[in-house]
Amino acid sequence: MSNAFSDRSGPSGGRAGRAVLWVAILLSVALLSFVVAVAVRTNPLASDYTTNGISKYMFLEECKEQLEEADTLNVSLQGQNVPLKSLIEQSSPLAAGETLHVEVEADSREWVASAQPNPEGGWLAGAPVLIAIHGKNASVRPVGSAGLQCLYSKKDRKTTVQIVPPAQ
Repeated sequence: MSNAFSDRSGPSGGRAGRAVLWVAILLSVALLSFVVAVAVRTNPLASDYTTNGISKYMFLEECKEQLEEADTLNVSLQGQNVPLKSLIEQSSPLAAGETLHVEVEADSREWVASAQPNPEGGWLAGAPVLIAIHGKNASVRPVGSAGLQCLYSKKDRKTTVQIVPPAQ
């Protein structure tokens, strides 16, 4: 009885196959290393943590988190900080069940590109935002557009977000 696995056509039957397999594995590892090196070098979120005090990714995430708390945001008006919620309620008070929302209008690439190192240490970012009132039954009532200024101070280790009217 002949076994298909034990039949070899000569003394070097498995060596050539193993050599080709090792060459394929080495080429795969080399290609993967090259792709990783290129991806790391062109990563838009790459940043110098020690120089800026926080990574670019964490800075942008902290900015987004503060935007989610729209009731606590301030608007910079003529050098003074005025609560956004009180400005909105001057023209039309929020009804029961309505909440204030602020969303970044820039897409992800624009949002990441807007984050630049602050010369004083930290990060600066700016983007357009849409202010809206979300009510019952998933209704959305747009209030208007404005600008966003987000700043991370390395000295204070704090991220602050301000809304800036379009005219400024």
